Amino acid sequence: MKSGLEKTINNTFNELDNILFSFNDEQLNEIPFEGSWTAGQVTEHIIRSLGGVSRLMSGPAEPTDRDPGEKIKTLEDLFLNFNIKMRSPDFILPEGTDHKKEELLRTLEQLKKETLEASKLDLSLLCTGAEFPTFGQLTRLEWLHFFLAHTERHTHQLKNIFKSFKQTA
Repeated sequence: MKSGLEKTINNTFNELDNILFSFNDEQLNEIPFEGSWTAGQVTEHIIRSLGGVSRLMSGPAEPTDRDPGEKIKTLEDLFLNFNIKMRSPDFILPEGTDHKKEELLRTLEQLKKETLEASKLDLSLLCTGAEFPTFGQLTRLEWLHFFLAHTERHTHQLKNIFKSFKQTA
């Protein structure tokens, strides 16, 4: 199971890196269309979300009496439904407006390493230090799948932003 998860983590981060690399510095900080974040802000949001992976995964955890992957499908179905708009919790909203691609890529590389390390823990344990809104407590495995689905969702958003720049060029 872990080798498949490690592959998924690598693929998710590689896809994010590839689309981020496609933006030039001007596009990275330009609002592509009304109501949108910039590509830099989307990436900052991903970074802020992923920033808690190590802390959460190494935090308090205990065995669970349910299937450790029970909530994965529901989380993925929700976060990979690109037809619904979601509202981000305030603590992971982007704050910056002047993003540097090299810095973002460097931070993502570090977060990838941390996520890969977290994937080596006992993923069947229930994380008791945090609850996911409406889902309650999640196992380490479910948290990892959430982080990956969330990153995939915003990678899709970045692709749409990049496409909008190509169409107006």
